[in-house]
Amino acid sequence: MNTLMLPAGDGTLAPFTPAGPAADTSPLPPARTRTAYAAAHVVADPLRPNAPGAPAHLDWDATLAFRHHLWDQGLGVADAMDTAQRGMGLDPDTVAELVRRSGAEAAARGAALACGVGTDAVEPSHADLESVITAYGDQLDLVHKAGAVPVLMASRALAAVATGPDDYTRVYSALLDRAQGPVILHWLGAVFDPALAGYWGFADPAEAIEPVAALITDHADRVDGIKVSLLDAHLEVRLRRLLPAGVRLYTGDDFHYPDLVQGDDHGHSHALLGVFAAIAPAAARALAALDAGDTDRYRALLDPTVPLARHLFGAPTPHYKTGIAFLAWLNGHQRGFHMVGGMQSARDLPHLARTLRLADAAGVLTDPDLAVARMRALLDVSGVRQ
Repeated sequence: MNTLMLPAGDGTLAPFTPAGPAADTSPLPPARTRTAYAAAHVVADPLRPNAPGAPAHLDWDATLAFRHHLWDQGLGVADAMDTAQRGMGLDPDTVAELVRRSGAEAAARGAALACGVGTDAVEPSHADLESVITAYGDQLDLVHKAGAVPVLMASRALAAVATGPDDYTRVYSALLDRAQGPVILHWLGAVFDPALAGYWGFADPAEAIEPVAALITDHADRVDGIKVSLLDAHLEVRLRRLLPAGVRLYTGDDFHYPDLVQGDDHGHSHALLGVFAAIAPAAARALAALDAGDTDRYRALLDPTVPLARHLFGAPTPHYKTGIAFLAWLNGHQRGFHMVGGMQSARDLPHLARTLRLADAAGVLTDPDLAVARMRALLDVSGVRQ
């Protein structure tokens, strides 16, 4: 029986029956006209402790298998970033192990991998600019050694100690001078992490657009691109048009990605998106359609995923990781719905029920029968008898 009675959010139950066919997950080559990374989550080991504040214990087989799933879809993998619970449960030692293991897997198949470089080792309350540079530099060396493209993640420690734009310029200039090759910068907005408010030294992100573009222009030979996660399409386009030739704008806008990746007469964004991990089959086929110049098919594949993305990344936005892990469980990529730090509890049952409905409407359930069976088990243990 494929019909479920799902919580509607108002204290009632409403029927749900999957309406679409299983998503096509046959392998695809990487897109030619867009560079696309899916930011991958990590899979917690359900047999080991993963309590809040404790060191993370991962199911390494499932974690790495999920990366191969994304590579099979022709997508690059962005690892050890906020989707992997950096700053929300993934401790520095596990980050380092994840970078090493993912780097080995990517090298073995010649796949695209970018890894986050952060300042996890420094407590913001005890940081100064030199300790921030040192922490960044140690992880930069780690990612280089793993053979991945470094992503210089926005730093809570830097946001806490910087007194103005000059401090950001000093830190990033030092890191770009140290880099062994082009890196990706990462501008994560306060909607994703309130501790990053005022990043780049400006209370209003709009005021930071020109200074960020100038920093990139001054180091253009060391910058592959910048990932922008502000959920403000106008600011992204404005920055994109200021970038020097050859520097990519990677959209991290999980609300407006179809328009931004398609672009306009003045250019387009590439992609480094957490939602692409949840909608990988649709995203990969949409990019293939864009390669072929078939924008109608591109929109037909990608537009239905936007309601799902907006739901997953709805307020409080930092908890979007829970929906990513939930969909991975529904689609058979992990044994259980568990997360490091116990973050599976960060979204309520009505939110998860709506996630299932929207995933079905978006055509991203790879096995609808399995998804229904797993959701039925979650409803049962939650006291929602069917």
